[in-house]
Amino acid sequence: MVCLGNICRSPLAEGILKSKVNPEEVFVDSAGTGHWHIGNPPDERSIAVGRKYNIDITDQLGRQFSAKDFDDFDLIYVMDNSNKSDVLELAENEEQRAKVKLILDEVFPGENVDVPDPYMGGTMGFEKVYRMLDEACKLIAAKL
Repeated sequence: MVCLGNICRSPLAEGILKSKVNPEEVFVDSAGTGHWHIGNPPDERSIAVGRKYNIDITDQLGRQFSAKDFDDFDLIYVMDNSNKSDVLELAENEEQRAKVKLILDEVFPGENVDVPDPYMGGTMGFEKVYRMLDEACKLIAAKL
């Protein structure tokens, strides 16, 4: 799960998907395309909305997406088209590029819908993002 800073959307997506899969069969992680929040916990508003739905993301720490992630993961879900572009710049071949998918393409195939970044807004933005990610993660979990 990849967003810009790895403190709002991708930690929520990681936590949501983890709650829907068997951790012995599926490893879920998150990262950001930027370096600003490396080592930092998720945004308090992401933690709060996760907690509201019994998802604990407090143990997550921000990290930056790297080219090595293409080797470590079978699927790379990005939150928006900007993140997708940044991740694809690090891909070395078509096999790696094929792993990168917009998360909301699971809900709206081929429509290129972005998960809005709630960072600059209020708590309602985090609630909206949670609901979008939850719907996408239900579909992803069913496929896995």
